[in-house]
Amino acid sequence: MPKTLARIAIFSFTIAILTGSQVLAQSAPPAAPVTVAKPVVRDVIDSDEFIGRFQAVDEVSVRSRVGGYLQEVHFEDGTMVKQGDLLFVIDQRPFITTLNEATASLEVANSSLTLADAQFKRAQSLSTTGSQSASTLDDRRRDLLSAQANVRGAQASVDRANLDMDFTKITAPLSGRIDRRLISVGNLVQADQTILTTIVSLDPIDFYFDVDERRLLSYADEARKHGSALQQGGGGLNVTVKIADAGQKEFKGKLDFAENRVDNQTGTIRVRARFPNADLVLQPGLFGRVQVEGSNSYKAILVPDEAIGSDQNQRVVYTVGADGNVTPKAVRLGPKLYGYRVIREGMTGDETIVVNGLMRIRPGVKVAPQLIELPQEAANDEAPAHAGAQGTDQ
Repeated sequence: MPKTLARIAIFSFTIAILTGSQVLAQSAPPAAPVTVAKPVVRDVIDSDEFIGRFQAVDEVSVRSRVGGYLQEVHFEDGTMVKQGDLLFVIDQRPFITTLNEATASLEVANSSLTLADAQFKRAQSLSTTGSQSASTLDDRRRDLLSAQANVRGAQASVDRANLDMDFTKITAPLSGRIDRRLISVGNLVQADQTILTTIVSLDPIDFYFDVDERRLLSYADEARKHGSALQQGGGGLNVTVKIADAGQKEFKGKLDFAENRVDNQTGTIRVRARFPNADLVLQPGLFGRVQVEGSNSYKAILVPDEAIGSDQNQRVVYTVGADGNVTPKAVRLGPKLYGYRVIREGMTGDETIVVNGLMRIRPGVKVAPQLIELPQEAANDEAPAHAGAQGTDQ
C-alpha cells in the first residue's frame, strides 16, 4: 500500500511539472512585428520662419501743385499706369490768362530795354567827343541796367506762368497700380493739399518682418564662425516666402536692409527682403511667412515623426539590436524638413530604429524587425530648399 501511494505521488508531481511547462510555453508572447530602418543622413541648411507683411517699394499720394477746379480725369480706377501718363487736368483758363499777361509784360520790358540800349550807345558816342557829360552817360548806363533787370523779371514771370500751365496736367510720378479717384470732376483742388489718388509700385515688392534678439545674436555668431552672409543686415541673403494661398509656389527674394538698432520696447529688429513680382501676384498689405537661412550646410540626422515616442517629458526613439531587443534613446528634436524630423542630439545616425509599430513595443518583449530603407525625401512632403524652423527645438 505505501509503495502504491508513493508511485501515485511521483506520477502526480511529474504531471504537474509537465503541465506547468506547457502553460509557461503557451504564455510567452510571440515577437512583435515592427518596421525598422536606418535614419536619413543628408546635408541641410537650417532656416527660421517669421511672419511679415508686403509693402510697396514706392508709394505716392498724388496732389496738384496748383489750385483750381478739376476738369478732366484720364484713367480707370485700379488700373496699371506708367510714369508720365496723364491722370488729371485742372481748368487751364485762369493760367492761360496769367501766361498771356506775363508774356505782354515781357514784351514791354524788351521794348524798354531796346530804347535804353540805344540811348546808352548814343550817350557813349557823344561823350568821346565831349558833347555829352559824364553824368549823363552814367544815367544812361543806369537806365540800361534797370531795363535789363526788368526783362529778366518779366522772363521769370513768363517761366512761372508756363510752369503753372504744365502743372495743370497732373501725370503719374511712377509706374504702378493706381487707386480710385478720390475727387470728382468739378470739385475745387487746393494746391499741395488735396489728395487726388494714390499709386503704389508692384515690381519689385518689399517684405518687412521682425527678428528677435536671440536669433539675431545667433545669426551674428554664425557669421563670425563661418564668415557667411548671416549678419544683422543679411545683405544679399536668399530667402523664400509663402502666402496664405496654399496653391501658390514659394517666392524667392533677397534680404537687402535691416534697421540700425534693436527696438528697446519689443527687443526686435526690422528686416526687409525684396522680391521680383513680374506677374503681380504679390500685393502690398499681404501677410506671408518668410524663411531665412539660419546656418551653414551641415550633416543632419532625419527620422519620421512616427518613429518618435514620449517618455514622461522626454522624446525618445527605439533602437533595435541584433538580438531583437528594443532600447529607448532620449533625443532632442529640431525642425521638420523633407518630410522628416531633425534630431539635434541623442543619435549618431548609425542606429536601426523602429519606424512603424511603436504601439506593439513592450518592456522586455523582443520584436521581429522588418528592415526597410527610408527615401531621402518623404513622398508626402514638398522638397523645401532649407529646413524650416517650426517652433523651438525640443
